[in-house]
Amino acid sequence: MLQAFHNYFRRKETQLHELNYLFWECTQRCNLNCRHCGSDCTASSALKDMPFEDFLKAILPLEKRYPRNSVFVVITGGEPLVRPDLAECGRELRRHGFPWSIVTNGFAYDSAVHRRLMSAGMCSITVSLDGLRDTHDAFRKRAGSFDRAMNAIDLIANEKNLPTYDIVTCVSPMNLSQLCEMKQILIEHKVKAWRFFTIAPIGRAATDDGLRLDGSQLKQLMDFIVATRKEGRIDAKFSCEAYLGNYDRKVRDWHYFCRAGINIGSVLADGSISACPNIDRRFAQGNIYTDDFLEVWDNKFEKFRNRDWMKCGICADCREYKNCLGGAMHLHTADCGEIMECHWRKMMACGV
Repeated sequence: MLQAFHNYFRRKETQLHELNYLFWECTQRCNLNCRHCGSDCTASSALKDMPFEDFLKAILPLEKRYPRNSVFVVITGGEPLVRPDLAECGRELRRHGFPWSIVTNGFAYDSAVHRRLMSAGMCSITVSLDGLRDTHDAFRKRAGSFDRAMNAIDLIANEKNLPTYDIVTCVSPMNLSQLCEMKQILIEHKVKAWRFFTIAPIGRAATDDGLRLDGSQLKQLMDFIVATRKEGRIDAKFSCEAYLGNYDRKVRDWHYFCRAGINIGSVLADGSISACPNIDRRFAQGNIYTDDFLEVWDNKFEKFRNRDWMKCGICADCREYKNCLGGAMHLHTADCGEIMECHWRKMMACGV
């Protein structure tokens, strides 16, 4: 019954397609060279950082469409902290009624940066932590990354004026056995919210099979999240990246729903208008330098809002298709409808 109601709700949300979450890929530069980077970012990108004025001009019409504070801007990259004007960008977003947050690896996040961003009205932040010290540093390919991330986490967890934040872990065979110890460390450092992803075969990870979980490892991760949620000492959730069958409501607060292009949009570093930044860039629906953002949002995104084209390959005769609609958009390429991998099918093969 709950699943049927959710499917009805999803249809209505898709029909309305109100924008409430907007990614801004402000740069493709990064101060790290992470093994699993979905965007394959480097220290010196051939693509220049987008001028903030260009982004702001593109989204200002949203002020007339949506109530103040209802469209949340998530500043991502690359690594947003490589931009010296980040606080100024955030301050201007708040002035125009857009609450904002950043996604960061934490390497450059110190007390001075924290004060500047808080003074500029930062509403939320996500920091990545991908294992214990040696594992995290190996993952990030830079010594000291773990300690820098933990310093950032301490600043954030002790900030009374930050409404929300979370720590994100990309789970792989490298860190799966470390999750219990990581949990204890995060609890000791007063962390309240912890979110989990797996690593998709995209970007730099496309040719690195050693980063992906098999079915039994996926089940192990889900069982860990279920147990952690029952303990109640930290708010643990699996991300929105995949349909999980019987685990769906046990590892998060909602049924699976890929909102890419439905409620979630993005402006990429080259001006492309799309949804989540990890989605195949050939799915871009327009560009802020040639198109009106709201016009694109209203009249395009057909492949995101009607996903019948995904019902092929292993999804063609799947009994769960009505619940997952072919899975997450980032697991599909523009030239092939078939999903790259299916979490539910992987676990079913292990007898889940």
